[in-house]
Amino acid sequence: MKRSLIALTLAAALPLASTAFAADGLNYNYVEGGYAATNLDNDNDDIDADGLGLNASVAISPNFHLFGGFTAQESDEFDFLGERVETDVNQWRAGVGYNLGIADRTDLVARLAYEKVEVDDISVGGVNYDIDDGDDGYSAEVGVRSALTPNLEGHALAGYQDFGDDRDDFYARLGAQWKFNPNWGISGDVKLADGGSEWFIGPRFSW
Repeated sequence: MKRSLIALTLAAALPLASTAFAADGLNYNYVEGGYAATNLDNDNDDIDADGLGLNASVAISPNFHLFGGFTAQESDEFDFLGERVETDVNQWRAGVGYNLGIADRTDLVARLAYEKVEVDDISVGGVNYDIDDGDDGYSAEVGVRSALTPNLEGHALAGYQDFGDDRDDFYARLGAQWKFNPNWGISGDVKLADGGSEWFIGPRFSW
């Protein structure tokens, strides 16, 4: 949790001299931090986790941007092999995106990302174990992002993720941002896949 807060502070201190690119009303230069949650449907018990999330994007040309994200979450107790288990999980995401204006205030967006999941420790029957294990893979998604009104924008993307060993899945990503002014807004995003969902909501600073 502390690492996420430090990362948010550092990102907010970056130089704010970049120029936004893309369709009118859309900005690919931003940093946001807030509440993140994951809900998984397990065969024996549902797994719920929540914590802090951080996302950022930087435009590097009129049609390309870099993006990344990080979440640090702690799970509720769930059943695993007859034991009540809790765990801490960190997720990383970094990639490159392509954005092309296809209509007034609407972009076609395609993104490719490296994904990593790290399990820091696990608690079994009240006993903590530092296992420091993880896995990595990739994701690809395509969809649209649109400035619906001067204060409201939304996005809808279809994606595919693969962590190897038959652990692949298609998903849908939906989100919106309400802008209070050109710099500040509140952003929300949900990723829906077979067997689970991931949520994020928090303030966004754009420049």
